[in-house]
Amino acid sequence: MDGPSLAEALFGKKADEVWQDREDPVEDTKGNNGEAGRLTLTNLRLTWRSSKQARTSITMGLDAITSLANQQRFEFIFTDLTERQPGLAAALQALVAAYEASRPYRELRLRGALLVDKELKLLPREVAYSRVDGVSNLSSEAGNLGALYITNVRMVWHSKMAASFNVSIPYLQIKTVRIADSKFGLALVVETSAASGGYVLGFRVDPKETLEYVHKEMSSLLQAYANCPLFGVEYDANASAEAHPSKPHEDESDILEPEGAKGDAWAAYYADGASAGGAAGEPVFSAELGLAIEAPKDGASIQQLWSIL
Repeated sequence: MDGPSLAEALFGKKADEVWQDREDPVEDTKGNNGEAGRLTLTNLRLTWRSSKQARTSITMGLDAITSLANQQRFEFIFTDLTERQPGLAAALQALVAAYEASRPYRELRLRGALLVDKELKLLPREVAYSRVDGVSNLSSEAGNLGALYITNVRMVWHSKMAASFNVSIPYLQIKTVRIADSKFGLALVVETSAASGGYVLGFRVDPKETLEYVHKEMSSLLQAYANCPLFGVEYDANASAEAHPSKPHEDESDILEPEGAKGDAWAAYYADGASAGGAAGEPVFSAELGLAIEAPKDGASIQQLWSIL
């Protein structure tokens, strides 16, 4: 199986995305003050969309909430204009926690606590299909003998001598899997996505018939995963439904605004004391406004920043 990684192939398809909750009217206080809209939660992201103008919207993956990218920090303030308690805040906290707990479904892990009583500890909804003993990891000069597990969401290898020497590779991060020659003979070669480090891992599987079977099984499972991925984000909305009943879900399609239509759309959301570079800009005199202002981000004009309001 060759081509782009599954992470790249699935981008934008919202596969395995499950709607969880919504609330309106909710105000985007910092970016669109005074404008009501709808705040929606799924098991993968948070979205806000203006009630007046559908193209005025925000989409925020849960991963962006739990980590900082490129040392930029943005701050979003959503004000619930209803009196519902505890509201979406409690649901969002639970979803972020569920997202964090499910990272093994989506991230390559090295030297993790993967075994219990010398057997693979399965994740929720994970199904083990095969265990192949006598598989050597070819990362060292002599190879390292161990066992290979194949499940519906990942492949896992661990050393026979030291169980803590292991690797867990989710199908989401596998770019290619093939049989190729190595200095140890024919081997199963797994290449991971650039996002997971771009590793090329080799595994010696004997005899040749077993190697071909493992390759065929993994190729089939990768294709099945691509058609119906499992990201592992589990959240039981019914557990808190009595406390804050949800309104019926209405399907919403993403609306993409032409690039550059509103200048730097992020400008309104920089956290206090932070700009695109991560620190407040030096004050400069603006002849256009006749006063001192913080220097705009490179490529942004006063007119573009003003149009955001």
